[in-house]
Amino acid sequence: MNEDGLYIQMFSIHGLIRSRDIEMGRDADTGGQVKYVIELAETLGRQEGVAQVDLFTRHIEDKRVAKIYGREVERIARTERSSGKVRIVRVKCGGLKYHRKELLWPFLDEYVDRVLTFTKKEGRIPDMVHGHYADGGYVAMSLSPLFGVPFAFTGHSMGRVKKQKLLDDGMSDEEVNAQYDIDHRISVEEAVIENADLVVTSTSQEIAKQYGLYEKKGKPTFQVIPPSVALDRFYPYYDDRLRGGSKRDEKVVQAEAFILEELNRFFINPEKPVVLTLCRPDKRKNISGLIKAYGEDKDLQAMANLAVFAGIRKDISQMGENEQEVLTDMLLLMDKYDLYGNMAIPKSHNPTDDVPALYRTTAASHGVFVNSALTEPFGLTLLEAAGCGLPIVATNDGGPIDIVANCDNGLLVDVTQEESMARAVRKILSDRETWKKYSTNGIIGVHKHYTWDAHCKTYLEAIKTMIGRTSGTGASARESEESVGKRLTKFDKLLITDIDNTLTGDDEAMAELFTILEEHKETIGFCLATGRTIESTMDLIAERQMPHPDILISSVGTEIHYSRTLIEDKGWASHISQSWDREKTAELLSQLEFLELQEHENQRTFKVSFYMKPHPDHIPWIYELMEKNRLRCNVVYSHQSYLDVLPFRASKGGAVKYLSSKWRFPPDKIMVFGDSGNDEEMMRGQYKGVVVGNYSPEMEKLKGRKDVYFSPENHAAGILDGLHHFGFLVAKKEPAPDKKKDEKASEVNPE
Repeated sequence: MNEDGLYIQMFSIHGLIRSRDIEMGRDADTGGQVKYVIELAETLGRQEGVAQVDLFTRHIEDKRVAKIYGREVERIARTERSSGKVRIVRVKCGGLKYHRKELLWPFLDEYVDRVLTFTKKEGRIPDMVHGHYADGGYVAMSLSPLFGVPFAFTGHSMGRVKKQKLLDDGMSDEEVNAQYDIDHRISVEEAVIENADLVVTSTSQEIAKQYGLYEKKGKPTFQVIPPSVALDRFYPYYDDRLRGGSKRDEKVVQAEAFILEELNRFFINPEKPVVLTLCRPDKRKNISGLIKAYGEDKDLQAMANLAVFAGIRKDISQMGENEQEVLTDMLLLMDKYDLYGNMAIPKSHNPTDDVPALYRTTAASHGVFVNSALTEPFGLTLLEAAGCGLPIVATNDGGPIDIVANCDNGLLVDVTQEESMARAVRKILSDRETWKKYSTNGIIGVHKHYTWDAHCKTYLEAIKTMIGRTSGTGASARESEESVGKRLTKFDKLLITDIDNTLTGDDEAMAELFTILEEHKETIGFCLATGRTIESTMDLIAERQMPHPDILISSVGTEIHYSRTLIEDKGWASHISQSWDREKTAELLSQLEFLELQEHENQRTFKVSFYMKPHPDHIPWIYELMEKNRLRCNVVYSHQSYLDVLPFRASKGGAVKYLSSKWRFPPDKIMVFGDSGNDEEMMRGQYKGVVVGNYSPEMEKLKGRKDVYFSPENHAAGILDGLHHFGFLVAKKEPAPDKKKDEKASEVNPE
């Protein structure tokens, strides 16, 4: 990867994203956001000072969708300047099947882990991360402190607004949460807004009326950057006629012919102007409101035909519940108002070629484009229509307000009032001068205010300011974390040691070890793995004035944190939480007389801790009891006294294996050191293991393993001995030159 210039990672996780033939309107998750992020990424790749743009989405392998959604990396190269610099990167999470976005929340920590793995493989961390929609915002927020870089957020639509609309439509709070998990989304949005360095919005109204509903509304820096349109595709309707003959693009000709054929299948009088709407089949788009406005106005029916392009469909019965309801309602209203011959409802279109032709065909008929959505954050379809010279009638809620203010290319109405919508459409259709004014103004206004190059210039200025603000010499919250992200992606090796009785116990040897680690800090990561809680560990580090580790595994492997600021590894917590019922586990084990519950401060979310005297049957009894009650667990006994019951996936060894996978450390580049039973599983991996001389009896069972070395030295001296034994810090020496061979060669070939 080119190191000169900015490397930007963007995240748009849900939906079906590909660089060509975007399936706009296929479902509720494949709308304007998909098109926006593709065009933003592609245009950023053309800008000076940008080395690489990666757009991360979800890897999907599902017979119901195209195979390209299963390709790990897809390059976007529409121009030579962006060739090789822009990629769609698809990362797995939550299985391979396509799921609506509301079902992906439990798998986002898994997604974060896989992005980290991909990034380390690439060998360069990004200069900034940008999350789109709440799920992408969560991923960017999680990666930001790990990479030590700032992050931007674009909400596209906000949960509080959606929830209120759904409640107003008659859904109960329980129904809204059951279908959309809306309260969880809102809580994530609150956290994202609180932590974001920059929030990019399309309009000033969006800041006031959408983000203004959130508690942390005043914390981030907001930047209004209007949405943009690809003017090379959405050009004026009269351009094709001026070009004429052989100069016309054959694809454009074919798309135009297809659109005319589709519309004429429905219209009795195809020569009439067209009232067009184009959106996905979603209740919030208020398609039914437009059909009612048209159906109840006989004058409007006499003046124009109505064309509703509501996504792409093959069989309504096979679509999601929301889409089924919207499309069925369309058909029922068409029948109710007897709009056969006046209303077109095509089943499919190609978003890349057909949509621009649709706008131009409608403009050529002197028609009108209507956006009847209850609220419209962006209004990309309005910009596309304007670029083609098509006047608009739009909702007076959201992005259209700024668009009409900048372009003066149509009318804004309260779309909940069907009569007002119909009246505005009639006004434009009935006055040719008004139509021409709005058409011309739209073309001029879009070129002035809404080009992608202008959008990206403003965007880059904003993020460069953000990067400078968070990576300078000031006391940035991320300044101390920056080295962690870079170090963890560049380390060659990882040294992992227990603390009590392994690292500690010989101050002189421990000091020598720390000196060695300091000398190798650019290539070797330092990790502490302990049975202590994170709080107890931090107290010990401060008390003994130890260097802070890059990684800290605590509470017998149930928690992982990074850097001095203790960034929690939520991916590990998510991984070990499966099938864990702490309350039931604690209740059952407390009934066993040979177990004594440890102090409250030793108990953790993923750990129930007891005191237990040695007995050969006790641990088998515990496993038997848990199995009878269908509870899976991992039992760790150490120092002949301490018993910890953990989730079945949790242990120090499991944590090491997880870190090896997540940060791409080959097993032969990891060394582990310990002295007691809670270190045992670490020694059973493919790593180099060292048991220090003062080990507990339970470690005897490891003797005989070729990859485990029992040092005769105690405490940190045993660590030093183990490093020497395996040659972990010794670089391979070049073989000494053969002096006799060199002398003989010089005789044969004298200089």
